[in-house]
Amino acid sequence: MSKLSMKEQSGCRKLLRLLALDDLFALKDTVTNRLIAVESTQEAIEAIITYSQDAEELLKRKKVHRDAIFKYLANEGVAMLPNSEKQQLIRRTVEYWSSGEISKREKNTMVSGDVGDGLSDLPALGNQFCQWFFTLLNSQNPTQGQPAQDWGPQHFWLDVRLRLLSCTGEQRVDEFNGAELVSQRLHAFAGQERLLFCPNLEGQGLKCISSAHGLVLVAVAGTIHRDNACLGIFEKVFGLIRSPVDNNRWKIKIVNIKVEAQNAITDRQLPVITYDSKELLSLCD
Repeated sequence: MSKLSMKEQSGCRKLLRLLALDDLFALKDTVTNRLIAVESTQEAIEAIITYSQDAEELLKRKKVHRDAIFKYLANEGVAMLPNSEKQQLIRRTVEYWSSGEISKREKNTMVSGDVGDGLSDLPALGNQFCQWFFTLLNSQNPTQGQPAQDWGPQHFWLDVRLRLLSCTGEQRVDEFNGAELVSQRLHAFAGQERLLFCPNLEGQGLKCISSAHGLVLVAVAGTIHRDNACLGIFEKVFGLIRSPVDNNRWKIKIVNIKVEAQNAITDRQLPVITYDSKELLSLCD
């Protein structure tokens, strides 16, 4: 019987699915002293969990590479610096598993009435929305080895507007209008371009304000990755409005994205929001 807690077991299952098959089966041999024969990936994962005595000890194994732990934390919405060492990632993972934090993957529906009216606790609404959105978007990335969740135009208002500002050498602005086009362009980031977005939901990485007309603006900063490379940083601003004809759920009305190349990243801190409140409200116009 595994000595790992239920949360540790669940987390390990998700993390182990990110390993290459050769590494996974080699890890199974090490943990079980080659005494357990398995016939599938799932059996290998369960054997590793069953015969592991300690979560931290498992994470320290050579075959559990730093990049897999980083990717796992990114998938869960736990932001870490791109240059974090393996031991730092292990410490944060163990903290996450031992805390009362709810798994971001368990939040697979759009934010609704479970945070009050939303306006009374904007930080909670913004945090929950970002956990939901980036979990959903990152699940569309085929390199993540997980089922894609229910992405589509149903999460957007029909007249949604997307403005994309790329600061990678020359500045370039692209605009997309309508739920179908905006949904397709955002999906392409993960599905075709294989990007992984890791939001910084702590401190100055997240900012939420509301307009006089019931529009909630959620601004979030983070890092962008492909495979094992950190490509740059992003700032995304979402405008959310409740839909009275869709169970009063929040749906996306505005998306503004600013992307900067890797040279904008510093080793000292995670990306932060650079917009002030007046600039955010000007995006409503």
